[in-house]
Amino acid sequence: MRAIGCVRQIDKLGRLVLPSDIRRSLNIQDGADSVEFFVNDDSVVIKKYRPSCVFCKSDENLINYKDQYICHNCMEELKK
Repeated sequence: MRAIGCVRQIDKLGRLVLPSDIRRSLNIQDGADSVEFFVNDDSVVIKKYRPSCVFCKSDENLINYKDQYICHNCMEELKK
């Protein structure tokens, strides 16, 4: 993993641009992928968004139900 450091200005609407080097290193596709923001003390962490099951946090075999992701295994358990 290589460290990438840069400074970007936040515009009047609170937006900032993720530099192309960072988007490439995280495999973020313009217009297709989303990112998550986390606040940790005085830092903001930006991660590529990967949906996961609301119950077990698995990221495989997901079903979107009412804007929540549920994996196939948990869905089967709920049916019981």
